[in-house]
This record gives sequence, structure tokens and C-alpha cells, in this order.
Amino acid sequence: MVETLKRVVRNEYFPAAAVLTLVVLFWVAGLFGGLSLLSRSQPPIATLTWLLFVYAAAVLTPLAGILAAADLLRRWWRNRRAAKAGTAKGGTPNDGTPKDGARIGS
Repeated sequence: MVETLKRVVRNEYFPAAAVLTLVVLFWVAGLFGGLSLLSRSQPPIATLTWLLFVYAAAVLTPLAGILAAADLLRRWWRNRRAAKAGTAKGGTPNDGTPKDGARIGS
């Protein structure tokens, strides 16, 4: 179980998939009563703070979702092209050189 969890967390798709999942959960929670705080009597500062939080989240979560979806698509497309070309994961043939281009003894 721990090894499976490690594999999932180390997967290149995990960060973007986690962000996209959280964005979707946020909006689903909002659809099913996220504004219930406004129906109860609260001090004005609590209501204002809640409204500012919701406003910021409503503006930033679609941006985060779009960026996460674009990243997932980009990674999937890159891996698909690399598999078709028969190259290494990075999209270039594996010639034994380090990925950053540094060579020892050069």
C-alpha cells in the first residue's frame, strides 16, 4: 500500500491532477450549499471576510484549473509523441549524457 502511494505521488501527473481535483471539489461544494454562511446571522466582519475569501477563490480557482488541465494535456501529449517516436521520456534519445548537459571532465 505504501509503495503504491509513493508511486502515485511521484507520478509526473500527480501535482496537476491534485490541483484539478481540488478545484472541482471546491466548485461542487459551492454548488451544494457553499453560501450557507450568508443565511445565518453573523457579525459583519465575519460575513465580509467570508465574501472576500469566496471572491478570491472564485477568481483564482478557474485559473488554477485551466493551468492544471493544460499541464496534464501537455504532459500526456509529450509522452504520447515520445512513445510514438521511440525515444526517452524527455523527448530526446538517451545517449548517456546528463539531462542538464553537464559532463564530468569536460
